[in-house]
Parts: sequence; structure tokens; C-alpha cells
Amino acid sequence: VQLQASGGGLVQPGGSLRLSCAASGNIFSNNVMGWYRRAPGKQREPVATITSGGSINMLDSVKDRFIISRDGTKNTVSLQMNSLKSEDTAVYYCWIKALGLADSDYWGQGTQVTVSS
Repeated sequence: VQLQASGGGLVQPGGSLRLSCAASGNIFSNNVMGWYRRAPGKQREPVATITSGGSINMLDSVKDRFIISRDGTKNTVSLQMNSLKSEDTAVYYCWIKALGLADSDYWGQGTQVTVSS
């Protein structure tokens, strides 16, 4: 399984960015895709995930500002990030995992999001 992420960059506080990720390869039909992030000096944390069935989980600090969506036919997932804050600055990683299958996590290469004036 390969994950190709795009988007990210530098934006001012209050601005918006969109991350996209496309999965390819041997992908299980029942899966969960989403985004994690790692801020400087902090551990990696899940930001938003969405299952192939459409169930969504969001980090509390972003649920009123970020929107996750996916196109199941294309195995792509997107994260629309609005009202960005400096604390959103991090490297964002695309992720996919087969539901109910251990050791089936795959990660994208990471994309930098910097929120700064």
C-alpha cells in the first residue's frame, strides 16, 4: 500500500488549507483512513479519521474547524482545515489501516503545515 499526500504549506492564523491523500496498492475494502500530526516536541496524535463506512472521529480541538471527507471509489481522503491556529503547526501524516487486521498500518510521507503571521 502506498500513500501519496499533497497540500500543506504556510498560512496565516485564521486561514485555510486543504490536505489530500491518495492510497494505492492492495487496499482492504474495510478500512479507516485519516490524518495524524506531530508538532515540535510533542507526540504524534490522531487528528481526524474516517472509515470506509463513513464513521468519523475528530480531535476535540479541531472538530469545529476541520472537515474530513473521503472518496471510497478512489481511496482518497481529504482534510479541509479552516480557522487555523498556531497550535495546528505540525507535520501531518496520512494513514490507512485495514479494520480488524493487526499490523496493517501504512503511512504517507508527511507534509508540513505552518500557521504563522
